[in-house]
Amino acid sequence: MYLTIITLPIIAATITGIAGRYIGVKGSQILTTTCLLISAILSIIVFYEVGIIGSPCYITGFKWIDSGLLHLNYGLLFDSLTVSMLIVVTSIATLVNIYSIEYMSNDPHIQRFFTYISIFSFAMLVLVTSNNYLQMFIGWEGVGVSSYLLINFWFTRIQANKAAIKAMIVNKVGDFGLALGIMAIFFVFKSIDYSVVYASCYYLFNINLIFFNVEVDALTLISLLLFIGAIGKSAQIGLHTWLPDAMEGPTPVSALIHAATMVTAGVFMIIRSSFLLEFTQNALIIITIIGAITAFFAATTGVLQNDLKRVIAYSTCSQLGYMIFACGLSSYSVSLFHLMNHAFFKALLFLSAGSVIHAIADEQDMRKMGGLVQILPFTYVLILIGSLSLMGIPFLTGFYSKDVILELAFANFHVYSSFSYWLGTLSAFFTSFYSFRLIYLTFFNKTNAFKYVFNTIHDAPFLMMIPLFLLGLGSIFIGYLFKDMIIGIGTNFWGNALFTLPQNILILQSEFLPYYIKSIPVLFSILGASLSYLIYHYSYKYLYIFNISSIGISLYTFFNKKYYFDIVYNSYIVRTLLSFGYNISFKLFDRGFIELFGPFGLATLIQSSTSKLSKFQSGYIYHYIFIFFIAISLFLIFFFFNFFFFIDFRLFFIWILFILFYFF
Repeated sequence: MYLTIITLPIIAATITGIAGRYIGVKGSQILTTTCLLISAILSIIVFYEVGIIGSPCYITGFKWIDSGLLHLNYGLLFDSLTVSMLIVVTSIATLVNIYSIEYMSNDPHIQRFFTYISIFSFAMLVLVTSNNYLQMFIGWEGVGVSSYLLINFWFTRIQANKAAIKAMIVNKVGDFGLALGIMAIFFVFKSIDYSVVYASCYYLFNINLIFFNVEVDALTLISLLLFIGAIGKSAQIGLHTWLPDAMEGPTPVSALIHAATMVTAGVFMIIRSSFLLEFTQNALIIITIIGAITAFFAATTGVLQNDLKRVIAYSTCSQLGYMIFACGLSSYSVSLFHLMNHAFFKALLFLSAGSVIHAIADEQDMRKMGGLVQILPFTYVLILIGSLSLMGIPFLTGFYSKDVILELAFANFHVYSSFSYWLGTLSAFFTSFYSFRLIYLTFFNKTNAFKYVFNTIHDAPFLMMIPLFLLGLGSIFIGYLFKDMIIGIGTNFWGNALFTLPQNILILQSEFLPYYIKSIPVLFSILGASLSYLIYHYSYKYLYIFNISSIGISLYTFFNKKYYFDIVYNSYIVRTLLSFGYNISFKLFDRGFIELFGPFGLATLIQSSTSKLSKFQSGYIYHYIFIFFIAISLFLIFFFFNFFFFIDFRLFFIWILFILFYFF
């Protein structure tokens, strides 16, 4: 059963990819959806066995690597953390697959699309079920390759090409840090198996390591290198630029990348490495600060985006910031709980946005929408549920994890945690603002759409309604149903899957905060939503006057252009590297030195020299005597002018033998 969960998606991908033209469109859709559905059902059973009953499963397979000190078997680890991720990955992937049957029905390459989704799901399952860092890294890279294929699915579009290449290159920066971290783990622990590494952390505390000729704490260095990998994959500030551009892929791809798989891989890896992080307080502080800054940056950037999917993408980036800084506060269970909750309401938001885009002829600019609330009532209700859950409105799924993260930050009583708390609270304000801005511009504003759009507009078809309805239920009830089991005080759900030092446990302090402190994030969320409605409904004329002023233009440009991150990167990094690659690496080295001493130099010299020397092969004895005389003369010159001081004298014997055998 455990192996079946992982193997079914890759079996479906193999059959669909190789024999897709023979089994047809319907066959590909049925095969991939059925395999993912079976994996999801088995994941629920495994969740019951491992998570609720408390019976972890360890599967050791064939010997994979046996070299020196590195002994590694292919193995699978099913503990509470793994089975929680299995529920998220398989259920969201199955619902996206069902949704895609109708959404992609007019695409000519349906078999290829469903093949990519199955490969994507398989790579994520490999990542979360691995029992060592190297195997996890293979799943990590598999997710990256699959995301490249899916973002670039419509490969005839230049923007899709650019977005896919950007996602791959930016992630490679983070992957390089992760690879160094895994190497450092092996250097320090002499193993990369989870059980060996985590059991040894206590005994290798305060061990120093030389890194770039600087002596640093080994566990801190490892933690920061692993975190660099998470920064790339989970789109934290600095390596976040790929995430909004990933919207160039089909909308189901956006839901899959943002909700269940790729972006959550970094958070999962940080949570999995909790045994390492707990012994590195400096690394935890850095993780907390970067996560909080990311949440605030992405929330403010999303306020003035006009693309429907891009707004939701920045909300993903912001929520990932919450998850990361929860990890920095050593609240790994709360971080994972928010990851699970976020998967449902973010998948709901993306698929609902896809329903809107599907209904109005693939238009994504919110300024060209409006007046859709009466035409798309089902989609409107679901986007409203997803947005309210994202805002953290009480008694919806997002409230039970997002507010707990902020309460934990307030209860830590450190400068960095207070800084993170207020940034997170302000992020909640801006999140509510752009969520209601999205709803108002899409559904309530005076319409700016063309007439022909309304002639063909329609609400979500039945196959798209089913996943949306189920995700809507999850966005309402999942947080309430699982709160006590996952993050409740005294719960034994996690067993040995997570580790937190006693002095870092804050859940008890957060429970007894005053009610007015706990109410601040909710009040900020309500204030942001109310302000958004008042501005766009009653003060739109004044907003326009402010926007055309010099200050308004500067502010709008700054936030709409994403703090100029892309411009700075393109101007100072990308352009410099391209210039180096063309003028130095290509023209000077490839076309210069290498060709000069290679095909156009040494090869040409040898060819011309041999053609000239071949003329001495004339058949006349006096030519051969002349060559022999020249060789003997050169040999005597070397010998009598003491060149043997510079050459090993034992080589003279070899010279003599060479001359004798060559000429006689």
